Amino acid sequence: MASTTKKAKGPVTNIVELVVTVAIAIGLALLIQAFLVKPYRIPSGSMIPTLQIGQRILVNRLDTSPGLGDVVVFHPPTGATTPDGTCGSADQGPPHQQACDTDVPKESTETFVKRVVGLPGDHLTIINGYVWRNGKKETGSYIQSCDAEPGANCTFPKPIVVPAGDYYMMGDNRGNSLDSRYWGPVPQKWIIGVAFATYWPIDRIGFF
Repeated sequence: MASTTKKAKGPVTNIVELVVTVAIAIGLALLIQAFLVKPYRIPSGSMIPTLQIGQRILVNRLDTSPGLGDVVVFHPPTGATTPDGTCGSADQGPPHQQACDTDVPKESTETFVKRVVGLPGDHLTIINGYVWRNGKKETGSYIQSCDAEPGANCTFPKPIVVPAGDYYMMGDNRGNSLDSRYWGPVPQKWIIGVAFATYWPIDRIGFF
């Protein structure tokens, strides 16, 4: 009977297999980050108490059509990158009576994390940091009151309408968040994805 003993692999073959395996693993990881799931670090306190500075989240890059209340990662308009925010309309945003509903029509390369508080076509007013959407006041334990930040821009009694194809974004820390009130809504095409989980620090692991 013929022997079935396998020939031992040489060191060169083992090295080649290791290199190929590592390359495939790296390729898959990059592919997942590019098209499926991507981690992000929270850079500021605008989403307190929901997200703390330095907390890590996972984002579904396939979901770029968020629903009301979703936490979203996106590229804001360039007006969001100025110190006090720049609205596309000179008579909207702080210190005016109407929140900004017109963005500067150019996408920033920066990445922001906020919550969706208004969908396309919604009528919004903002009173003491709370959004009144189509006549109904938003509810949610995640909202950090504006009362904690004296002088914050929290009330905009004149209504606005979210343009078609846009989403209105605000931080949960309403008294300390540079958001759509200042620089306007975000076009759907600038949305990177919807956050679905937090994985760091360990004591805050969970799903949204």
